[in-house]
Amino acid sequence: MQQRFKVLTLSYKDAPIAVREAVALNEIASKNLLDKIREFTDAQEVLVLSTCNRTEVYYAADADLSRKLIKLIALEKGFMATKQISPYFRSITQHEAAVQHLFYVSLGLESQVVGDMQILNQVKKAYQWTADAHMAGPFLHRLLHTIFAANKQVVNETGFRDGAASVSYATVELVEELTKDIENPRVLMIGVGEIGADVCDNFQKSKVRHIIIANRTYHKALDLAQKTGARAVYWEKVWEEIALADVVISSVPGDCFYISRQAIADYTLHTPKNFVDLSMPRSVDAALETLDGVTVHNIDDIRSRATEALEMRLAAIPAVKAIVADTTACFLTWTREMAMSPALQQFKNRLEEIRQQEMARYMKNMSAAEKEAVEAITKSMMNKIIKLPALELKGACLRGESEALLEGLSTLFQLDKQEA
Repeated sequence: MQQRFKVLTLSYKDAPIAVREAVALNEIASKNLLDKIREFTDAQEVLVLSTCNRTEVYYAADADLSRKLIKLIALEKGFMATKQISPYFRSITQHEAAVQHLFYVSLGLESQVVGDMQILNQVKKAYQWTADAHMAGPFLHRLLHTIFAANKQVVNETGFRDGAASVSYATVELVEELTKDIENPRVLMIGVGEIGADVCDNFQKSKVRHIIIANRTYHKALDLAQKTGARAVYWEKVWEEIALADVVISSVPGDCFYISRQAIADYTLHTPKNFVDLSMPRSVDAALETLDGVTVHNIDDIRSRATEALEMRLAAIPAVKAIVADTTACFLTWTREMAMSPALQQFKNRLEEIRQQEMARYMKNMSAAEKEAVEAITKSMMNKIIKLPALELKGACLRGESEALLEGLSTLFQLDKQEA
């Protein structure tokens, strides 16, 4: 496995959203791609990871399989050709760099929102699909569990995961705070543009689950509701839903729809009521706060929360990278030791073969007691002979110098020929 791990990656850093959408793989497509990779390539230890921001294939192989993998992705997605998507993919073929990349992606260092907590769950799902497909071996099992342990260390020792570092995350976090004393709070989302859709998507990871979506175009509200486990209502009911909601989130521009104090004063409100205005221009009248039990939070309030959290996360990046560096070093030492084990076993087998040949030559006329004594002596000698190169190889692994010693050992005792 040493020096064989690679990754084919396409992410928001290099590809526009239209391209990311074109190659995005859901659960079924990811599992299908795993099957195709197993059937049409010699890749081993394969992990397929696809989110809204990236599509990646991690694999172990002697050669760079990027072109084949891109063709298989295109085949799964129904493309006739790959020339439109190929330029957006990047291949990392250096073993240690590929390992580090999976660490960085899994911990949120490569996320569009730094420290994104969702990505690790997505990695865990991808790992489960790989395990179910029997495409994860000792290397990948060890690597993923090492990453999970590093994540716990990051959570416990740094502020990298503290707070909500995007407007949509911060909005959900604010709603959770505002409704913490309300049983099954009712939240109305007005508008299903990009930010409205992001907020609804993030509510899927929240304890707040009673979400109602209103939009002028009903089928858009219904589509989003079906994707996020919410409930869609017709636009004609928007004012009725405003009166009933504990929290009203508006993401429609104020020049299209406006919640004025006068309009709200005409309703019997279910209070306390909180308005969260994500619009520009604003769509919620700040004067609503003069009504009893009503509060208004605007986009600047939300951005301020997100900015503070992002600054904390950015400040924690050096500590996170230090944890990754230490953990990666230990993992890479393990991989080198894994590469050393077969050669040591071959060496031991070669010495055992020589011992057995010589024993057979000289033990014909020995008594049972003599045979037993010679057997014990020669085994002890052999184990002591093996011990010294084993210790030297282990030390070489720690120094990253094991390959030369393994090559010398193989040449001296003709281990390759023996294996053949």
